[in-house]
Parts: sequence; structure tokens; C-alpha cells
Amino acid sequence: MKVLVAEDDPNIRRGLADVLTNEGYSVIEAIDGTQAVEHFTSHAPDIICLDIMMPGVNGYDVCRTIRAQNEIVPILFISAKSKEVDRVLGLELGADDFIVKPFGVREVVARIRAITRRLHVQTSGTKNGDHFAMHDLIIHPKELRAHRDDAIIELSLRDIKILQTLHHHTGEAVPRDELFNTCWGVDHMPNSRTLDQHISQLRKRIEIDPKSPRIIRTVQGVGYRFDT
Repeated sequence: MKVLVAEDDPNIRRGLADVLTNEGYSVIEAIDGTQAVEHFTSHAPDIICLDIMMPGVNGYDVCRTIRAQNEIVPILFISAKSKEVDRVLGLELGADDFIVKPFGVREVVARIRAITRRLHVQTSGTKNGDHFAMHDLIIHPKELRAHRDDAIIELSLRDIKILQTLHHHTGEAVPRDELFNTCWGVDHMPNSRTLDQHISQLRKRIEIDPKSPRIIRTVQGVGYRFDT
């Protein structure tokens, strides 16, 4: 899933790109409004994160241009303009959400995940979508969630890809490089430390005992495996 991030502040833009990439999204960066419109036309992103105060073409005008071409693609304004009139104008122009700077990473991730869930529902026509089980953990890919008994566990796109890959290869040891290429993409240089750290964090959320995992088992010298 592709996200267009249009932001003229390089630190904020890079920070958002890093966070969303870590979530499993493919990020397209635009440094101003003109480039945002160009990237929207050429890359057809699934979600747009849009700053308002950018040089040249501002975010409001970008939103108008995009809405003239596409009435459906979700647009999330992220701006330092915090007055109610600014939010109202953004929403009236067709934005789906509005986050005020400075913002927390968790807030942005939560908003993007919520938009992603809505997109999955629109695409599949169902709220629950397909699901699969890994022992007592039930994973709902389209909801970016899993549940065990009454406990709900929030998951990222990348978490879902990892679990789907291991589930698809049940009983097989999936090599680290294969898992990295499948869940991060072939454009990323395989990095065992990145993969192992992500698996460690995922285990803390989905395993009953992360120190003695049953869902994601380590295969020394190879990678990881899920056994029934």
C-alpha cells in the first residue's frame, strides 16, 4: 500500500516516511505542493498525508486538485494550523482527517491504520474479511488486528505480512533473506538485525511467553518457523 507524504520540512517528512515505512507502507515523498500533484498523478497512492503551508502550491489547493480527479482517495492533513476554521476548511475541501503539529508518532500511526482498515472494508465489502489462526491467536489481516480470547492486539501491515508468510509455510523454516524480501521488499538490503528486532517486538505482543515462543520459532542459522 502506497502513501504519499507531502511536507516541505525535511525532518518532518523524513520522520513520517521512516515511521510509515517501518509500518510496512511504501512511501512516496513530495517536497512541495507542485511535486505532490505530480506524484499523485504518476504514482496513484492509496493514502495522502498533506501539509498545508508549503511553498508554491499550498495544501488546500493540492487537496482541491486531487479531489477534482479522485473523490475517494483518503487525504490526511498534518499541519501547524490549529484553529477550528482551518480544520473545518480542510474537511470541507474533502480531507478525511486532520492532525495538528506537533504530533505524536502513535497518533499518526493510529490514524493511518484506521484509514487502512476502512480501505480494506471498501475493497472487500466486508468488515471482518479473511482470517487465519496460529494456535489460539486469530489474525484478521484486513483489520490489522489479532485477538486471543477477548484481548485485541493491534498489528502493522508488516506484522501481518510476517505472520501470513510464516502461516503460508507452516512447518517449514523460512530463511531470513526470504522473509525480509517478502515483508520489506526486494528494494531493501537484507538486514538480519532489523528482522530479528522486529520479530522480537512482535513476539512481545502476540506470544503468551515471548521467551518461549510457540507462534514464531527461531531456527538457528536459518530463520523462523511456525509449527501447528
